[in-house]
Amino acid sequence: MKKLKRYQYERYAVLCKLAYPHSIDHVALGYAVDGYAEISNHRQQVIARILWQHDKKEVVVVFRGSQSIGDWLINLCCLPRRKCFKTPISDSVTAENSNNTPEPNNSFNKEASNIASAPKYYVHWGYDHLLNQRVQKEIAGVSQSVSIYQQIQAIVEPLIAQGKRISLTGHSSGGAMAILAADRLERQFPRAIKRVVTFGQPAAGFRSFKRHYLLHLRTYRICCDLDIITFLPPLPGVFVHVGRSLWLHNERIYENIVPALRFYKTLVSWVISPISYHYMHKYIRNKDFFDKH
Repeated sequence: MKKLKRYQYERYAVLCKLAYPHSIDHVALGYAVDGYAEISNHRQQVIARILWQHDKKEVVVVFRGSQSIGDWLINLCCLPRRKCFKTPISDSVTAENSNNTPEPNNSFNKEASNIASAPKYYVHWGYDHLLNQRVQKEIAGVSQSVSIYQQIQAIVEPLIAQGKRISLTGHSSGGAMAILAADRLERQFPRAIKRVVTFGQPAAGFRSFKRHYLLHLRTYRICCDLDIITFLPPLPGVFVHVGRSLWLHNERIYENIVPALRFYKTLVSWVISPISYHYMHKYIRNKDFFDKH
């Protein structure tokens, strides 16, 4: 089981922070001049950025988190949306508007002769809606309605054909979108996903989603101290997280810690915080301040 390296953590964290500005200088970040694409919604807000280098095999898809009031309201739409992989990608475009959004999975279609044998699970309606919101685009001179996911797929598919692999990352609701997009891409392009790294991410699906999620060993869900968003939606036992939890607390990393224990440890830290600031390691940690005087 591979670990997430420090330089990888820092790179994804920086990219997630840069998902929010209106524009970024991707060349200054080390990516190719033509190794960049933006995916926007119907309000011309950038939802996702895709970055790659020609001499590297990794393509990074970065999702922006909630910014507007509308985005935050969608976070509250925690109704279930049923997902079922029953049709090839060519037939899924017109069906994406329905709650039974079909998703491509050739391996399942080869093994299953009817829909009863295909995997079915439920995800968060709001985050699925964000990923599948539609935008009018000019394609071959014709205006067409395409979803955020379809635009991402159109960009990464030829890159996957070149032998590149996809890493997805995002902060807050962007992390939930990264989880859902990674699940869908992995089913469409097996072994195409390199890793998924999310920051402060709410749960994206129900228990059935966790059972069918294919990327548990390649998903790193990072949360810091008592980040209340990571406990959302507030329905314990109904919505559950996927992948490996990495909790950053008191200068330590706790892996796959039970949420109740995480909550307890944070409360204890709050109680003893006046004393903890007296510890010598707090003074040592702040040594860099003197370089700025």
